[in-house]
Amino acid sequence: MKKLIRIATPLMAVALMSGAPIFAHAQNQASPAQTQEWNTPPQGTEQAQQGYRDGVEAAQLDRAAKRKIDAKASHLYMHPPVKGAARDEYRSGFTAGYEAAIKHSNSGV
Repeated sequence: MKKLIRIATPLMAVALMSGAPIFAHAQNQASPAQTQEWNTPPQGTEQAQQGYRDGVEAAQLDRAAKRKIDAKASHLYMHPPVKGAARDEYRSGFTAGYEAAIKHSNSGV
């Protein structure tokens, strides 16, 4: 009986401790409808979404290269890869993505 207790007690402890992180992880996760990643483009036109993604990438590259942090100084902002009326949509998305990336990097997250 003593051998059984010696073996069973640590096994029960391991079993209880291994289940705790699973439950804690499940409680911390929110549903996808409740949260949106900072680098996910908001709903809008295809050009605005592409501008947002390009803005996020440009901000990360500017920060890594230690360039001036300014969305309007970026090559893609000045020369958007879209034509006509879509330029304004692209530029507004680009600025929003650039600012989101800078805000995210400044928050240390």
